[in-house]
Amino acid sequence: MKPHFEVVVVGGGITGLTFAALLAESQREASLGITLLDAGARPQIPAGDEISLRVSAISSGSARLLESVGAWQLISNSRLSPYECMRVWDEDGTPDGAAALRFDAAEFAVPQLGFIVENVLLQDALLRQLDTTNVELQFASPIRSLRQSGRQYKVELEGGVCRTADLVVGADGSRSFVRRAAAIETRKWPYDQTAFVTHLRPEFEHQATAWQRFLRSGPLGILPLADGRVSVVWSTTPELAKRALDASDEALGTMLADASDRVLGELAAAGPRGAFALGAQHARRYVLPGIALIGDAAHAIHPLAGQGANLGLQDAAELASVLHTALQTGLHPGDEPVLRRYERARKGANATMLHFMTGLNRLFATDSRLVGELRSFGMRIFNRSGPIRERAVKVALGVR
Repeated sequence: MKPHFEVVVVGGGITGLTFAALLAESQREASLGITLLDAGARPQIPAGDEISLRVSAISSGSARLLESVGAWQLISNSRLSPYECMRVWDEDGTPDGAAALRFDAAEFAVPQLGFIVENVLLQDALLRQLDTTNVELQFASPIRSLRQSGRQYKVELEGGVCRTADLVVGADGSRSFVRRAAAIETRKWPYDQTAFVTHLRPEFEHQATAWQRFLRSGPLGILPLADGRVSVVWSTTPELAKRALDASDEALGTMLADASDRVLGELAAAGPRGAFALGAQHARRYVLPGIALIGDAAHAIHPLAGQGANLGLQDAAELASVLHTALQTGLHPGDEPVLRRYERARKGANATMLHFMTGLNRLFATDSRLVGELRSFGMRIFNRSGPIRERAVKVALGVR
């Protein structure tokens, strides 16, 4: 008789749902119970055609992963916005200058560099796919306590119901309850920046292009949306973010048109607004016996390159693969030697990306004229460096 194992996934975001969908495939090889818990209500697509505020840049590699669990097909004909080009430039330069970074899908023989998609669409597609599996979904189920009991964990919900787990997977974000309950420490790097997000209607077509301008106050990202609008992520000072939140529609359009150097002409406010404080953090450990952290529960990075969701999906894929192999060979999925294989595969790569994004943000924020000249020189050299440039694009595309 096959041994039976219970896995509890905490967190119903994109990373947790993808992991649950990937792990569900292992139910064929093992007697496996999978429960997904989330403190909030089940995500619902807003009524009408309004595009929700929270969007993610999904790499082609991440799209293939979502396709493998049957979710991508459910959103490919919906409000999905492929982008074929990227333009990155410094405050002191222009988007067409020699020091601007330019990436085009045609140059790398791919149909697109990635996709801009609403988080809620991804969640909805993953949930519809999970509804066809034996994964038990429990929303509106906050956890009261998590405590170890021998080789297992007792997960007690606010309503008093208690679940027993051989493995608890924390996919519950940067303020992870699982991480705190397991007493896993994190290192933190505050940015003293706030991300302001909204949608705008540009005067000129966005040309299926993702634009990013590095300002001294922080980077401004402009992402193409399927209906011709753009999603703006402005990582700036808390003071400027508050000004943007409180501004009239006309003043906000002018403020962001100025910040973007009018690369898309005048901008008109055309959506809700939001803001959240920025900072990087990295868990000192990803795993303990019976515990594993994935996504933002393990690492949170600066949004300037839009890699947060993709890193989380890579975590989900790696952990699911490690557990699939363990179950096939009769190993206990909560054993630390098993989980350490996942940690070794992902922790170094995530740390590299985290520190690179932190350093890049600081590099462009400096007022030093010498550093600015060196930065401009480096960008011109990067544009001409074939192998380095190609490797950077492969990382962004999610291609190994």
